[in-house]
Order: sequence, then structure tokens, then C-alpha cells
Amino acid sequence: MAAKKKKLLYGLKKRLLIWTIAFVFSYTFIYLIDPFYYKELIEKPILYILEDFFWILFFSIIIAEVSLLIDYYLDKIISWNERSIRRLVTQTILQVVGSIFLVILINFIFETFTDTTTSDYRKEITLMSQWIATNIVVSLLISAINTGDFLLDNWKKTALEATQHKLKSSEHKRAAMAAELQALKLQIDPHFIFNNLSVLSELILEDQQLGYEYSESFAKVYRYLLINSKKDTITLEEELKFLNSYIYLTQKRIGEGVHFEISVNENFKKFLIPPLALQFLVENALKHNQTSKSNPLKIQVYTTNDQCLVVLNSLSPLVNKIESADVGIKNIISRFEFLGDKKPIILKTDKDFIAKIPLYENQ
Repeated sequence: MAAKKKKLLYGLKKRLLIWTIAFVFSYTFIYLIDPFYYKELIEKPILYILEDFFWILFFSIIIAEVSLLIDYYLDKIISWNERSIRRLVTQTILQVVGSIFLVILINFIFETFTDTTTSDYRKEITLMSQWIATNIVVSLLISAINTGDFLLDNWKKTALEATQHKLKSSEHKRAAMAAELQALKLQIDPHFIFNNLSVLSELILEDQQLGYEYSESFAKVYRYLLINSKKDTITLEEELKFLNSYIYLTQKRIGEGVHFEISVNENFKKFLIPPLALQFLVENALKHNQTSKSNPLKIQVYTTNDQCLVVLNSLSPLVNKIESADVGIKNIISRFEFLGDKKPIILKTDKDFIAKIPLYENQ
């Protein structure tokens, strides 16, 4: 209701403004055509001046309304967006024809109901020509103002719709990204459980006490995993704690077949990374390389001055290579894409596999 009232008020203000412009321009144009008109008008009685004032006001309102009416019906028939040239030509012709017809009609009414006959036909024709010229110019002016207002409103509406569409598209994209990120997180749990339960079953068969200790450690690690895997980011310090627990499980399983070196700058421990990113990279190294006491797999974790964390492992490929879709690496890359423009750098040389992942400041 309030919006409708506001719209009506805006329409009334617009109408009054157009009437005022038409009236002022009519008087101005009359003076430009006949500069002596006002000199003659001042010499007339006050009632004549007032009558002349109201007649011009009346004609100006009629001209404005006719001009607006033509534009109104043309908006329904010929669109500015689709056929702008045709609309411009048609609108101009109708405004000119309408102005001429209006002057002829008013003149006919005056001659019929008032005694305004004069023997000076030249003056009468000149006066009518002046009125026709005035009406045409005023009609075209009002039409131009109305068209400009229409096109401006249409441009604002289009710009608003484009902005809203962009906003909705951004919201949909963000929702899709959030859903995809959640799906990526859900990949962590089954993978982690499967690997460790497989190890646990083997250890129980070999050494029940070791299997019990392993299960206790695994319970602590998995509890930590449940708490943090749902987060988008975690501090490097927390991730290193988890990694140390994971290393304990790994060394219990492999023994001296793997050697870890961790060197992290204390200044970077409050920085953020996706949870379990380190575990993924370490697990990836263990999955694709041999681990033996004679030739242990070396895994290094260290920070660099450009706010990155590097996980480097030596290459000792398995004799029977496991077919892999690189889910872990793809998972890490995808999760970093959700966090910002920085992306992990994955390099493979003849001797080493290097994963360089960015760290984010904790704000």
C-alpha cells in the first residue's frame, strides 16, 4: 500500500513538473516568435492578461497530456529496446500531426462558439502558424523529457536486475562451493578409518598388546579428527599436534622404514591451513613409496620465508605400483581453492616429491 501511494505521488509530481515546463516553454517560444507580443500584452487590461495567462496554461496542459498519451500508447506497441529507430520516427510524426490537429480543433471550437471573426486573414493565419509551431516544439520537448525519463528508469531497472542476478549467481556459486567443500571433507573420514582399521587388524593378529596400544592411540587421533575435520581452517600448531599423533601410529606400524624431519618456524604456528592437509600429504608419500629399514622413506616438513609449508619426501617407488586417482592431492588443491587465490604447488623431480602449500594469516 505504501509503495503504491509513493508511486502515485511520484506520478503526480512528474505531471506537475511537465505541465510547468510546457507552460514556461510555451510563453518563451511565443516571445521568440513574436518579441512584440509581450509589449502589446502589458498595455491590455489586467483581466485580459489573466485570461491570456490561463488560456496558455490550459493549452500547455492539453499539449503535455496529448504528448504523454501518444508516448503511453507507443510504449505498448513499439518498444525502444527492440525497434528504436522505428519508434523515434513514429513518435516524432505523431507528435507533429497531433500538435497540428490540436491547434486546428481548438481554433474550430473558438470560431464556432465565440465571435472572433476578423477581416485580417493574414494575421489569423500567422497567429495559427505560430501556435502550431509552438505546439510542435512543446510537444517534442515534453516527449523528449518523458522518453528520457522512461529510458533512465529502464536503465536503472536493467542495472538493478543485473546486479541482483549477479548477486544471486554469487550466492548460488558460494552455496555450491560450500556443498562441494563439505563433500571434500567427508572424503577424509572413510579413507582414514579404512587405512587404520586395516593396520589395527594386522597388529592384533601379530601382537595383542601392540594392537591395544595402537587402538588407544587411534581413538585419540580419531576423536581429534572428528572435532577438527568439520572446520574450514585450523592453526598450523594444531595440525602439527595431530600430525605427531599420526606419526606415532605410522611408526608403530612401519618402524624404522620411515624417517620424519619437522622444522617449523614458531612465527608461523598461528597461521591457518585446511585441517588434515599434512596428514593427506604424509599418507600420500607412504602410499606410493617403499618403506624399509635399509632404505627408509624420508619425509621432511618445514616452513619457508614466503609463508608456505613444504612437505618433501624422497622417491622410492613401489615395485608393483598402485593405480591411483590422486584423490588426496586433488582434495588438497580443491580445498585451497575455496580459501583464496593461493594454490598449492606440486613438484616431482627424479629424487623427490614436493608439495608447497600456502599458509593464511589468522585474522
